[in-house]
Amino acid sequence: MNVLVIGGSGREHVIAWKLAQSDRIDEVIAAPGSDAIAQMMDCRVEDIKEDEHEKLVELALREDIELAVIGPEAPLVEGLTDKLQAAGVPVFGPSKAAAQLEGSKQFAKDIMKKYNIPTASFKSFTDLSEAKKHVEASRIPIVIKADGLAAGKGVTVAETKEEAFAALERMMEEKVFGDAGDSVVIEECLQGEELSYMAFVHGKTVVPMVTAQDHKRAFEGDTGPNTGGMGAYSPVPHINDLFLKQAETEILRPMAEAMVEENTPFTGILYAGLMITDEGPKVIEFNVRFGDPEAQVILPRLESDLVDVMLQVLNDQEVELSWSAEACAGVVLASEGYPESYEKGKAFTMPMTRSDEKQQFFHAGTKVNSESVGWKTNGGRVLLLASQAPTLEEALNMTYQVLDQKEWDGLFYRKDIGYRTLKA
Repeated sequence: MNVLVIGGSGREHVIAWKLAQSDRIDEVIAAPGSDAIAQMMDCRVEDIKEDEHEKLVELALREDIELAVIGPEAPLVEGLTDKLQAAGVPVFGPSKAAAQLEGSKQFAKDIMKKYNIPTASFKSFTDLSEAKKHVEASRIPIVIKADGLAAGKGVTVAETKEEAFAALERMMEEKVFGDAGDSVVIEECLQGEELSYMAFVHGKTVVPMVTAQDHKRAFEGDTGPNTGGMGAYSPVPHINDLFLKQAETEILRPMAEAMVEENTPFTGILYAGLMITDEGPKVIEFNVRFGDPEAQVILPRLESDLVDVMLQVLNDQEVELSWSAEACAGVVLASEGYPESYEKGKAFTMPMTRSDEKQQFFHAGTKVNSESVGWKTNGGRVLLLASQAPTLEEALNMTYQVLDQKEWDGLFYRKDIGYRTLKA
């Protein structure tokens, strides 16, 4: 069968890589894909952007696509699933209505409130002065979130009221996130460790994956601005089965059931960003697709056939996931200046890695260097190196041994991914 992967970042690289391992696959077609995806066995790319919906539908029909997997959030929120399904293409991804779980923070918060899904207390605002008044009367630290999509950068954890006011002004007055900041959600700051918990979902069918933890801040010691994620690892060692059962029964399943009740049934990857609090798991955010970089450390651990899993979930069949007991750790290489302004087109070559599939570079923002050997940077997050080993410490050591063996001119990476867990 032919499968279509929509997107071209590191997340779509690992999705295409995993799908291509299936015995069912004739070809994985990625649009727009990347030069790295184009170099893989049984994969090719088509230069069609994620927002060119009509062209993507035409491609799916022309290539007899039997399964489409949409990687990024934007085409989901814009309704690409609905258009592909209307043309008869099976899609593993939510409808436009269901994708509002990520497309609007307020939509997600309102559903959580209505169905008693544990989350931080919150208020929504469309008026800057009212929002500032609320901050003035609130305890610090406080969390300011742009309501709409902001590529993972629309959240500020304000340690002072001045910082909160500045974040509100950037979102609502200066429009740094465009329309996404017309409305903001202000919520209490939950304390604890964060956890990413994802599941394959179709209606009331919920199949949880293994856990992961990502590192949002740009710099060591969890300092600097929020990013799309600078590294991740799986599993999260100090999480017990009781906690995961609680997260499944109080958060993942109730949300899937709530979406059915609301006549917006959810299909695809339901991602719960959780805070581990003294009162149990609480939701920080919901996303409607694989986390990036979490996918790059979770999918290498999946021993089941990903095509089979997605088709079984779509058909409400019994699904048993098989996972490697090994840990997987991934570290992101990003362009100097990310997540603010950065240059593209910096040339680099790849270091030596293990020849087996225990270690893999996933490309997020790269292009083949047509003038020389190697690659050029083509984005903020450039690469992620994922390594698998019996323990998290060994997996991290494997990753850093490769990254530390060369100078990365114009690129940087955090040297402390997983440090909190190793300290614990």
